[in-house]
Amino acid sequence: MTSASIHQFKHWLKFHPNSRIRNVFFILKNIRSAELPTPQIFNRALYQVHKLIVNIIGGVTRFCYWTPTFKGRVAQCGRRLYLYGGLPFVSGPLQISIGDDCRVSGHTTFSGCTQPLEGLEHPLLSIGNNVDIGWQSTIAVGKRVVISDNVRIAGGAFLFGYSGHPLDAKRRAQGEGDDPQQIGDIILEQDVWLGTNVTVKGGVTIGEGAVVAAGSVVTKSIPAFAIAAGNPARVVGEIKSVEVTESDVFDSLETHGGDHA
Repeated sequence: MTSASIHQFKHWLKFHPNSRIRNVFFILKNIRSAELPTPQIFNRALYQVHKLIVNIIGGVTRFCYWTPTFKGRVAQCGRRLYLYGGLPFVSGPLQISIGDDCRVSGHTTFSGCTQPLEGLEHPLLSIGNNVDIGWQSTIAVGKRVVISDNVRIAGGAFLFGYSGHPLDAKRRAQGEGDDPQQIGDIILEQDVWLGTNVTVKGGVTIGEGAVVAAGSVVTKSIPAFAIAAGNPARVVGEIKSVEVTESDVFDSLETHGGDHA
């Protein structure tokens, strides 16, 4: 029985003119929603056992499979790389260099531009020390993407140094690649923090210590120790002290009418 026929049967039961047949639908629905009346102490114990099993399996898989497999794809890898949640997807002729103490989500995508690049054999992704790359982030390297030490990239970020297609519709339909002016470097200097779902285009440098609020689209370079937000991103504040908290970012955005990080 296909899903379409099952849906038709459910619809027939639910809207049948005979009330007894309609009742069959609700009886089956209640059966589907039935649950085992277990005490809360049992539920909590079962959840802890589940967490323990998942963590053990995930830890063994990460140690014995994900990490060594990923290291086989990168050109250089530092110490104490921590992959969580799986194996990052890598496509294209991309050269990857990773420093020490980095944490990378297994749901990350790294891609390299397939266009011939003047003066460069392969697109280069250089990741410094103590870098976090969050869940479902995508880094598309045109020529070069540099992620310096202590950078934090939250989930859903999109760094695109190339777009993959030309602007001309006819050439795009024929499968041609980027025009040269569409390919650019992306530089994230030390201590940069990108919020959730931040987009950064090619040709952009984000200065040391800068913070970019969630959902921002960065089309131009951001100065050091600036707080940027919006689409396109603009500077809405600056970090004056060495210590900055998340509430400082929120306060600055509220003062300047921007969106929350």
